[in-house]
Amino acid sequence: MAEEAGGPPARRIPRSTPMQPRPVVHIVGAGPGDPELLTLKAYRLLQGAQVVVHDRLVGEGVLALLPPGVERIDVGKTPGGPRVDQAAINALLVDLARSGRRVVRLKGGDPFLFGRGGEEALYLLEHGIDVEVVPGITAAFGCAAAHLVPLTHRDVASGVRFVTGHRREGWWLDLDWAGLADPATTLVVYMGLAHVEEITRRLLAHGRDPATPAVAIENGTLPQAREVRASLGRLAAAVRRAGLRSPVLFVIGEVVDVLRPHAAALEAALAPCAS
Repeated sequence: MAEEAGGPPARRIPRSTPMQPRPVVHIVGAGPGDPELLTLKAYRLLQGAQVVVHDRLVGEGVLALLPPGVERIDVGKTPGGPRVDQAAINALLVDLARSGRRVVRLKGGDPFLFGRGGEEALYLLEHGIDVEVVPGITAAFGCAAAHLVPLTHRDVASGVRFVTGHRREGWWLDLDWAGLADPATTLVVYMGLAHVEEITRRLLAHGRDPATPAVAIENGTLPQAREVRASLGRLAAAVRRAGLRSPVLFVIGEVVDVLRPHAAALEAALAPCAS
């Protein structure tokens, strides 16, 4: 019915609009370095990203997979060198997500194992940003596989423990040393190069056999990888003598020697097939 002259103006009923989707950040594990160890989901997200915020330990081979035009922001923390404060990284991720771009937070290894991915996810969620976490192959699995070290093995090791050898400046390594000295447990130490003397000394003081096999792996899964094998009692000296540099992963336990007699023969057999 037509509105009478001089009456109130007709009200417009607004059309319903779909709810705007919340911004999202994809926290993606880049694996230990070898780009062929990326998951298919991680690769798909990298191909669709508009901006990638990455750590120092993300392999160059992984970053080379990014399409042209993707903005790369390096927020890596260098031991004893330049660092981007974690609070600044958290704020950056929120700002990027709110800009409407497709954001990937790319972290070495697995985001939820010594990667501070939990802290970043919590901050994003608390600020109204949705999170999707894509797991990556952590350094322990990648290095162990590449160097033929089974992390568990029947009658040798019934369990495995992952610890970080990094400590805050001025603090002691506050770890369960008695539990870590259990001879039936494989011990994997991340970020322990700077404190290898303290780590070995504490393990020996809590009863771990000095003859326990151990291996230190530098740049695991990459072509430039190096390893140093020694008994636990001689590990620190061997590592210093070899001049290993970060990143280095330590594996300590009887599993280190399980496949060692066959490793050289296997490497020789596979060498002609290497691409």
